[in-house]
Amino acid sequence: MYKVFVNEKKLLISKNPENLEKVLNYESFTTLEIALDLLQNTSTSELNVYGEQIDEIWGEFKKLFRIIEAAGGIVNKPNGDTLFIRRLGKWDLPKGKMEKGESREESAIREIEEETNLQNVELRDFINTTYHIYIERNGDRVLKHTHWFEMFFDGEDTSKPQLEEGITEVAWKNTTQIENEVFPNTFQNIKLIINEFWDTKSK
Repeated sequence: MYKVFVNEKKLLISKNPENLEKVLNYESFTTLEIALDLLQNTSTSELNVYGEQIDEIWGEFKKLFRIIEAAGGIVNKPNGDTLFIRRLGKWDLPKGKMEKGESREESAIREIEEETNLQNVELRDFINTTYHIYIERNGDRVLKHTHWFEMFFDGEDTSKPQLEEGITEVAWKNTTQIENEVFPNTFQNIKLIINEFWDTKSK
């Protein structure tokens, strides 16, 4: 199952039909173009494309886009607080594009250090990958794969925002603050990965 966010609307690609607002049985490449059109140009807020050959469907879907790989992390302190950045008025997790020759892990650590000025962040476990779509100024359609890692920090708090990247604030948030302050003013894929991380920790 793949969850992709298109302008904050959810596209679910799955093997079996899911109970969403609109459901399309995959028949051909055209089904995917119809799905994107509905999410981008109508009031449809969630859509499911389903079919037995899910890997084939995902492969066809990716052909519609230029792929960008990125990496980032959920960084926690010993007291459980989580590190967030504020960019363009929204709360976000530190992340960024992978550079040529970098591993996902190296990229995640570098981006966190660059965007927040923290040093010696400890990388722990891979969490999952999120997907979202955007249109570049030249009209290119981009599918961004962001690989998320659990991180730990227990050093001197040297955090400050990377202003040249449009980041205006770096802040540690506890669970209550995340639910009351971050979730109402963040992106769907950020909510998704945080909730997934919380679920794994509660098991």
